[in-house]
Amino acid sequence: MAGSKPTIGKPYPLGSVYDGKGVNFALFSAHAEKVELCLFDKSGAQEVQRYAITENDNSIWHIYVPGLEPGQVYGYRVYGPYKPEEGKRFNPNKLLIDPYGRQLVGKLIWHKAIFGYDWDSPDKDLSFSELDSAPYVPKSVVVDDAYDWEGDEPLRRPFEDTVIYETHTRGFTRLHPKVPDAKRGTFAGMSHRSVVNYLKWLGITAVELLPIHAFFGNRHKKGYIVDNYWGYESFTFFAPEQSYLSRDDIREFKDMVKTLHRNNIEVILDVVFNHTGEGNQLGPTLCYRGIDNESYYILNPENRRYYFDTTGCGATFNVQHPNVLTLVMDSLRYWVKEMHVDGFRFDLATTVSRHNLAFSQQSGFLYSTLQDPLMKQSKLIAEPWDVGYGGYQVGGFPPGWAEWNDKFRDVVRRFWKGDLGQTPELASRIAGSSDVFNYNNRDIWASVNFITAHDGFTLRDLVSYNGKHNNSNGEENRDGSDSNWSWNSGAEGESDNKTVTSNRYARGRALMATLLLSFGTPMMLAGDEFAHTQFGNNNPYCQDNVLTWIAWEAITDENRSFARFVKKLVQLRKKLRIFERRHFFTGRPVSRSGVKDITWYTEKGCEFAEADWHDANRKSLSYCVYGGRRRVSGASRYVMCIFNADFNELSWKLPDIDNTMTWNLLLDSSSKFTGVPASDKTIRVPGWSVLVFEIKR
Repeated sequence: MAGSKPTIGKPYPLGSVYDGKGVNFALFSAHAEKVELCLFDKSGAQEVQRYAITENDNSIWHIYVPGLEPGQVYGYRVYGPYKPEEGKRFNPNKLLIDPYGRQLVGKLIWHKAIFGYDWDSPDKDLSFSELDSAPYVPKSVVVDDAYDWEGDEPLRRPFEDTVIYETHTRGFTRLHPKVPDAKRGTFAGMSHRSVVNYLKWLGITAVELLPIHAFFGNRHKKGYIVDNYWGYESFTFFAPEQSYLSRDDIREFKDMVKTLHRNNIEVILDVVFNHTGEGNQLGPTLCYRGIDNESYYILNPENRRYYFDTTGCGATFNVQHPNVLTLVMDSLRYWVKEMHVDGFRFDLATTVSRHNLAFSQQSGFLYSTLQDPLMKQSKLIAEPWDVGYGGYQVGGFPPGWAEWNDKFRDVVRRFWKGDLGQTPELASRIAGSSDVFNYNNRDIWASVNFITAHDGFTLRDLVSYNGKHNNSNGEENRDGSDSNWSWNSGAEGESDNKTVTSNRYARGRALMATLLLSFGTPMMLAGDEFAHTQFGNNNPYCQDNVLTWIAWEAITDENRSFARFVKKLVQLRKKLRIFERRHFFTGRPVSRSGVKDITWYTEKGCEFAEADWHDANRKSLSYCVYGGRRRVSGASRYVMCIFNADFNELSWKLPDIDNTMTWNLLLDSSSKFTGVPASDKTIRVPGWSVLVFEIKR
């Protein structure tokens, strides 16, 4: 512990910063009346020193303590009015995490002391708790950012050359047989040689990790029966989740990033800036609520005791406040500059992009990201919706952003389910959804195409269940979406019927082929490539168990074959080069011979006419892309893909593109295709199949 007296310090940078001689602490609070810095022993169990922070410049409270070093554990106590009906919820009995703290020590223990109000009072949040929360909450830790990156930098792979693999840090390696027990479910597990080699083998170019910011996890305590497994209840945007560290050192995350980068795999973080783990007015006081509730959250303008909420999680984080926006941007820059991540997927991005409570491309958040040099070079992916008014904003984000395209997800599911009338929209989605994204010079990669994600059925369950089976979540199967567009292929759930299982694999291969042979940025869910099942649970947010963990040792030979098929699809996507395009198709001639950049053909070998598009009974279509004049070296001259969602095989006349060229089959998802005749070029397209031909001399 330092022997020297503290000095006033500096208001910037925020957080705790070690300069080699001591530590500067800076905290934003616009409405606090007094702030105390509390220092603890290394375990965080015993408070050893407390300093009153007397200096306040422009709402930044700051102090410098000589002699402190990295590893110092600390927290804050913030004083001010406790008037919930006015939106003020200060309570100095609650030890608070530093919003800029880069590491935590200690576990969050579910106890009534972590609440700002008296848990047992009939007045609930209008009451005032005098219980000290320090024994029950994590504390912040001073860190030293020094690290030998050995020349590593974010990879900055072009979006048009990206294949995203969404996965969960814990669940992906928790049962991996080749990862040492101590490293399973951690960043060290994700960077284990066997895991990295598998990702390289599969061919994906980026892992998108579900939230890794420290979050409100285990809640098997009073009032709760479930865990928060996914991690969408962050209570800090700098410190990584402690349970993902096999050793108490955030350099483990840096080691993971450096290892993945050495293998040409990018790291994208799923970030949750729209709400926090503090929830609504009945939630705990861990950080922002106790530091300055009316700055960090948007309050209900009609009753400031309550919150304005567009997230469905209790309270909207107030990114419209300049200091809160600064916090968000500082966090993003930290993860790029100090942790070398390559991009971000923003949960409920509509919420953080609101201005005066309404979504706007002129919001402070969107302006900030698009002018920031680091963000402009990073991948920015929006989940373009929330639950508030005007919340559905697919296609509404500005140039430079990519977006999750749920329109792609839904129509592809419906098409391969066998629903009628899907062909016109499917064509648009396969071609990059120009009707949604082609404005203001946006690129075709702006559409992040996906069929499955963490939220919803896995690919195997999509073809194995007609309805959700979420009873184990403890909500009587009321949670999770009912709009799954799934079909069980003839039997609900697990089945030994060979016809049923054969149908499931056929449709699964067709679904995956559609994803990877469509234009835009493909994203697949980890485990889909070898038919991982969650047994019909389409909302496993609380299932930190074998239901969600990837069961590596349970993979069958048939599932390994499916994985090899997916690997082949990824390789084919890269080989053809036509998917590297940045600009949308025009459907107009691009050569002197009148060849169009993309042409849609029917089974008669003719271009789609207006009547064909309006044929509601149609369950098939094909596209032919011309790549002969592309600047990309090695790009295929013509590529044709045929999609047949009918159970029966179809007679299909190949179009008369150029008599001097030959048709080479590159892919048959069904393994039932018999070949191209030498004469009339009429083929038999197997049921539930995707065929890919390269047409060249």
